[in-house]
Amino acid sequence: MPSASSSASPFASRRIYLIVAAGAAVMSMALGARQTFGLFISPLSYDYGLPVTLIAFAIALHNLVWGFAQPLAGAATDRYGPAPVVVFGAAAYAAGLAMTALAPNGVVLVLGMGVFIGIGISCTSFGVVLTAVGRSVAPEKRSMAMGLASAGGSLGQVLMVPLVQGMRSMSGITVALLVLALLVLAVAPLGLVLGRPSRAAAAADPGLNFSLKEVVSQACRHRGYRLLTIGFFACGFQLAFIATHLPGYLELCHMPMGLAATALALIGLFNMAGSWTCGWLGGRFRQHHVLGWLYLVRSAAIGLFFVLPKTPFSVAAFAAVMGLAWLGTVPLTTGLVARIFGTRHMGTLFGVCFLSHQLGSFLGVWLGGLVLDLTGSYSLLWGATFAAGVLAAVLHFPIDDRSVERPSTPDSPVHA
Repeated sequence: MPSASSSASPFASRRIYLIVAAGAAVMSMALGARQTFGLFISPLSYDYGLPVTLIAFAIALHNLVWGFAQPLAGAATDRYGPAPVVVFGAAAYAAGLAMTALAPNGVVLVLGMGVFIGIGISCTSFGVVLTAVGRSVAPEKRSMAMGLASAGGSLGQVLMVPLVQGMRSMSGITVALLVLALLVLAVAPLGLVLGRPSRAAAAADPGLNFSLKEVVSQACRHRGYRLLTIGFFACGFQLAFIATHLPGYLELCHMPMGLAATALALIGLFNMAGSWTCGWLGGRFRQHHVLGWLYLVRSAAIGLFFVLPKTPFSVAAFAAVMGLAWLGTVPLTTGLVARIFGTRHMGTLFGVCFLSHQLGSFLGVWLGGLVLDLTGSYSLLWGATFAAGVLAAVLHFPIDDRSVERPSTPDSPVHA
């Protein structure tokens, strides 16, 4: 007769797969909808008579709002579980899209696309979803599960751009944005699938049993956590600069029309494989070492791309390599936070790291435009992007990834 534990095992496995699938679907919609915003810049300007600079500011603002809201969304997930946070975030996201669709003036546009969408995506992306996934699996499988969820979440980035492009061409931007709002609302019930950790799981978790203020204070005194947070700034700087300014750079290099769109699509496609692979590697090797090598691979690709002649093949090769290293940092960074501090406050602590990432994203976008205006070239920013990756690698390799809950002994001190 099978034991209770053996009979419960298949059910537990199915539940884990369901949680990973639900998390991937939520992130796929949240990140996929965000990936289409560039398609609306010119039509919004033409239809509503709004300056392009104002629309670009609204898009840039949602990155900052996302960053500042992420620690709060993570803290709410730690306290109440992911279900109410995802539902609230989907509603805010949908409201922001609807406000953008019906925006009569610039103020409503900035509130909708800049503030509401920023808050919404903070509740429906990495800090909330990967926290729920990470709590559902054993520590030795956590990195791979989060990598799988991140890879599934990348699917939306591949599929949503052509879908929205088609809707925009056939029915206009208002219909396209409202359909996006409905699709975002449709994933809200999946927050219930992500669930809330049981009391037994919470009691078994070795995470810090401190208040929110105490755990953030202790984490900020931890040298490895500070290095991880600074390194994540470099990640945001690199990705935002490339995603935003690669089309303009290729235009300056007299590359064929449409090549930039192909490159961005290749980044999204290869990111699916890269996110899963990085999660798999994080389950077999020390995660901060994998992160260090990941940043070095990025910098090598950036440096070679910048100095070598530009051809369609070199652009496609660059996009493929960058895609493999694109968002693989997310499951690795989240997993490293859980390894050091446990999962009880993982949402909050990853949220603080992600704020650093988004500050880097803002600077990558803004400085790219500023340097181009001042010098007529992106050369300084390509150099800065290369250097940021090397610096991030140097910061990650010496991180002490031992759990802070491990008893302090002369041979095994707790570092803070």
